Amino acid sequence: MIGFDTGLEQWHRQQNQKYRQGPAARAPVWQKNPGGRLRLSVFRSGKNISAQIIDDVKGVTIASASSIEADMRDKLKKGSDVKAASEVGKTLAERAKKAGVTEVAFDRGGYIFHGRVKALAEAAREGGLKF
Repeated sequence: MIGFDTGLEQWHRQQNQKYRQGPAARAPVWQKNPGGRLRLSVFRSGKNISAQIIDDVKGVTIASASSIEADMRDKLKKGSDVKAASEVGKTLAERAKKAGVTEVAFDRGGYIFHGRVKALAEAAREGGLKF
């Protein structure tokens, strides 16, 4: 019949509308915190994980750590597992302490706070960073 939608067709139309709307608008951490705390930014790839503490006001990186670094590669079997993420978090916290940083805003970079991202955050907290 013309003009009659089954439940499935209506559902597909609703899904297409949601898709066209795009992702929910959410302000990035650096916009929510202008001129405030430093930002701990996380980047996660399929093979490695890295994090850095950034001063958005000055536009400089204060401290960074990555599973790609030579000393990390010697310690780790893989750069893409939870163990590697926690080592990166501990190393970043140590380097941040040397630079005199204690408080940061955690920027997960759109990644879900689970698995490697969560392990990095918990290790950084254990290392003395507050967020």
